[in-house]
Amino acid sequence: MKYPENNVLILTYWSYNDALIQTYTLPYAKIIAEILPDNNKIFLLTLDKSKTNHTNNERKIHNISVQYYSFGFRGLYMWIKTLFKLILLIKQERITTIHAWCTPAGMLGYLLSILTGKSLIIDSYEPHAEAMVENGTWKKNGFAFKLLFQFEKLQTKRAKYLIAAAEGMKSYAKEKFDHQRNNFFIKPACVNLELFSEKKLKDQKLLIKLNLQNKLVCVYAGKFGGIYLDKEAFDFFKAAENYWGEEFRVLILSHHSKEEIDQLRIQSGLKQETIILKFIPHSEIALYIGLGDFAITPVKPVPTKKYCTPIKDGEYWALGLPVVITKNISDDSDIIKSTNTGSVLEELNEVAYLKSIKEIDELLKKNNRMELYKKIRPIAERYRNYELANTIYKKIYGGI
Repeated sequence: MKYPENNVLILTYWSYNDALIQTYTLPYAKIIAEILPDNNKIFLLTLDKSKTNHTNNERKIHNISVQYYSFGFRGLYMWIKTLFKLILLIKQERITTIHAWCTPAGMLGYLLSILTGKSLIIDSYEPHAEAMVENGTWKKNGFAFKLLFQFEKLQTKRAKYLIAAAEGMKSYAKEKFDHQRNNFFIKPACVNLELFSEKKLKDQKLLIKLNLQNKLVCVYAGKFGGIYLDKEAFDFFKAAENYWGEEFRVLILSHHSKEEIDQLRIQSGLKQETIILKFIPHSEIALYIGLGDFAITPVKPVPTKKYCTPIKDGEYWALGLPVVITKNISDDSDIIKSTNTGSVLEELNEVAYLKSIKEIDELLKKNNRMELYKKIRPIAERYRNYELANTIYKKIYGGI
């Protein structure tokens, strides 16, 4: 089949080395590159602390690095300069499609689409403005919320295709933006099933190195605060420490400082030896997550999180880990509950924590590590397989 010529500009709101580029953007960009004809190119915009164009192994993907400034005159100048730079790039490189990742980058995508007449695609389409209000970062009567919410409406109406993170975004777009066109695709955060596989389970050298032999390990790869629980997560860890005693350990894979984690640990009364903190490059993360017996996804259970896609759930599932998750998170909470492959925290209190801990304990007692892997791994294969993304992008870029 001969695919139409299509040079693509991918817009993001992150730095090139951010995990959201490395694990949540580049893998999909490479899938798109494989679909496009050999003479087509992809240009990837990243916002970096220092302006540096990065290289990767995919010859079709070219990084455009912009030095990022947050607010004030320099921030405004950065965006105006970037807008005109990209307009020129679109004309010079004959770009036909503007593909924005998430709605903050979609603001720039919308403006470029209006000014150049090029097609707009919004990927990882989920509420951002209302989410920032719900997690306490913005005020609903503030300028930032009003600006992004209005742009979310505009880009929703403008987009040729919307690639949502969860099925519920269709009803959200209808309710909030009166959008009823049939231009939706659903693509949750996919996972590299080869990297996250049974080969990465319970690495003996790492278990010895971290003194985790014969320990029951809860693993969490991510942040605390913002859209994630902090004190409540550590209160859950304390309840687990009380239940399992000296056998219990928490392996936190995060860039948080020891001082930040210690402050949360002390506040919840956890013993120092219960918490193990590591910052691990993504190339090694599967090996460390594979040390766990179960995992936790402590996303704040606010209304807009029904429409998100927790990246880590796919990685946990691919490694056969039962997951403790808050309620109404994407489709994941319902999947975990219906398949009995973890526990859903219906409330954030000691009674709910203990209930979830007992449910995890029952799973671990009834199944050994490999039995759980064989039970849970198929969930990742069904709901987080990159083939889902491949099918969507072929329909968009391949004319199928």
